[in-house]
Amino acid sequence: MYAVVLLVCCSWVALLCPSVQAYENLALKKSAWQSSTWRSYTAERAVDGRYTDLWWNGGQCAGSVERKTAEWWVDLGGVKYIHHVFIQYATGNWVWDENNDYTGYFLGFSVYISNTTNKEDGVLCFRDTSYTRATIPNPVNITCPYHGRYVIYYNNRTHPPYPEGYSKYVYIELCEVEVYGCPTPGRYGENCSLLCPENCHCDVIGKTCVECVPGYKGHLCYEECAGHTYGLECKQSCGNCSGGVECDHVTGSCPKGCDAGLYGDKCDFECGGHTYGLGCNQSCGNCSGGVQCDHVTGICPNGCVAGMSGDKCDLECGGHTYGLECKQSCGNCSGGVQCDHVTGSCPKGCDAGLYGDKCDLECDGHTYGLGCNQSCGNCSGGVQCDHVTGICPNGCVAGMSGDKCDLECGGHTYGLECKQSCGNCSGGVQCDHVTGICPKGCDAGLYGDKCDLECDGHTYGLGCNQSCGNCSGGVQCDHVTGICPNGCVAGMSGDKCDLECGGHTYGLECKQSCGNCSGGVQCDHVTGSCPKGCDAGLYGDKCDLECGGHTYGLGCKQSCGNCSGGVQCDLVTGICPNGCVAGMSGEKCDLECAGRTYGVECKQSCGNCSGGVQCDHVTGNCPNGCDAGMYGDRCDLECGGHTYGLGCKQSCGNCSGGVQCDLVTGICPNGCVAGMSGEKCDLECAGRTYGVECKQSCGNCSGGVQCDHVTGNCPNGCDAGMYGDRCDLECAGHTYGVECKQS
Repeated sequence: MYAVVLLVCCSWVALLCPSVQAYENLALKKSAWQSSTWRSYTAERAVDGRYTDLWWNGGQCAGSVERKTAEWWVDLGGVKYIHHVFIQYATGNWVWDENNDYTGYFLGFSVYISNTTNKEDGVLCFRDTSYTRATIPNPVNITCPYHGRYVIYYNNRTHPPYPEGYSKYVYIELCEVEVYGCPTPGRYGENCSLLCPENCHCDVIGKTCVECVPGYKGHLCYEECAGHTYGLECKQSCGNCSGGVECDHVTGSCPKGCDAGLYGDKCDFECGGHTYGLGCNQSCGNCSGGVQCDHVTGICPNGCVAGMSGDKCDLECGGHTYGLECKQSCGNCSGGVQCDHVTGSCPKGCDAGLYGDKCDLECDGHTYGLGCNQSCGNCSGGVQCDHVTGICPNGCVAGMSGDKCDLECGGHTYGLECKQSCGNCSGGVQCDHVTGICPKGCDAGLYGDKCDLECDGHTYGLGCNQSCGNCSGGVQCDHVTGICPNGCVAGMSGDKCDLECGGHTYGLECKQSCGNCSGGVQCDHVTGSCPKGCDAGLYGDKCDLECGGHTYGLGCKQSCGNCSGGVQCDLVTGICPNGCVAGMSGEKCDLECAGRTYGVECKQSCGNCSGGVQCDHVTGNCPNGCDAGMYGDRCDLECGGHTYGLGCKQSCGNCSGGVQCDLVTGICPNGCVAGMSGEKCDLECAGRTYGVECKQSCGNCSGGVQCDHVTGNCPNGCDAGMYGDRCDLECAGHTYGVECKQS
């Protein structure tokens, strides 16, 4: 497999392989997305660094469901300078050639670089328009010297017809996508060691500026935006900066603020929210209908709200007037003071416990005192307090105390008459005076609204937000410290059981030692299994078991199910010791019979297949039917039962004596049954004839119609003067006319 990858790399993109080794894989373990997902074969599998197993369900490839479109992208985490993109497509661990079904899914793919997840916002690096199933490479390296954040793979089958070999639907079967380039912005060159010109997004290969940073323009991005422009390519226009000065060439912000009536960094917004003037610092909230005043002058276009006057509606009504346009007069205010300029109400109100324009109503609705402005809604049962003093006649609601029920419970108490004690609130703060709930949470190891419950469910600490699920036997850790009382589950260590076994150890208390892992790597900290598998022909956690179940090779992942008798092939080479099943040949029994042969050892010959094509390599069946005159799965049977021709689908049942017609032409060898004529006896007698070979003549049928082609009978009776089934007898016995009924 590695030889194939090297050959494709160095032959398809000339001289690319030796020159890209210094670039970094920017996509490794980055966030990825795909338009559909098959089971657990998520988009991130294509950037996990693993692609030794190229089978779609081998656990190392991204996979999708059957669709007309397929899209996948990886987020590089920011705008990066890209040199080339490497794609390894799934092969099913089969030879990559025109017989591999995966080639049809891969044909027609495209690769884009974009700063957004929308491919139309970016640049097209590559689109396949010429590959066939025999020529499409896998893996592929695509030179793509652009900068962007997202690398997008796309394929579709939405505009048929497609070239020969294209699949009807497309799938995302990406085993690995690697994006090589410079991780640090502003650098280029083979080792990403050269700096781009200042203010320039340059080509990752050369020094050419692909795009200037915002605020600059020109061939080498040395020129600042001018003429009241700013931003990317200097295409954005400045706002109304104070004094008409130039805005900041990068951000568009105005250095000395805005003209009157405008605001924002770029001075491109008119004052709103009932403000106006320089810096929108003046208020004009008294306009009629709540409309916005003029953003520059503050003048109200439709007049003022009730109680206000002046062109800016900033003067309250006076002279004992109030209301709309100050046209209503005040009256009966205590001490003759000015009434409220809007409502006309008296500012000093009435005696305590009374309200109304004439102060003749007692306070109600849980109010009391001067102007009924004091609230006494905390009385038990919701009853009205005394309208003058505010005292509750029957005590207070839960959480309140005092004769007016206006004091909240304190001293770590809550509830009815403040007789209940608070729980363990964090920092010893006061709980809610009504419910007892702690406002800032609980002390470590406790939870619940009232902090009266210990952490459980394998949690501990502040807010029970820390997990301790690795304790031996699944027991609860200490609710405050998280320490496991009886030790850890297998593969974990530490007093909180939060450290995985290392140093080639695994299992309970990390006391078991790993062994025989390929490359001496660390085994699984729980099971001791080897992460990179075994030598060819072996398997098992310790690589001490030979391949079985008709498998062989590295990781026992190759199949050899075509051996004769279902016996096991050689566990290393896959060679079948006793030959192959019917229809297969070769050392590994992976070649189908050809040359018009089939069956065991390809020793049986095919029948008369239509067009002389190859029959089925196992059964000998003809895939496109038989030559004319033959039938059967193997086309070794002649037509019968009065049929002939291609597929024995034509009928020749009119032959004399019921004999079989010619199985190819349909011609009757001994003539036809009575009433029929022609080589194939498929023509009825005509021209007033009937019978054998149409040699008998019809009588005088009424209206000159044709008699029955077999019997000669007239279907509609006889001409006048004739009678009989065939109308061949003249009237006699002194009769005449139709049916000889006249005398």
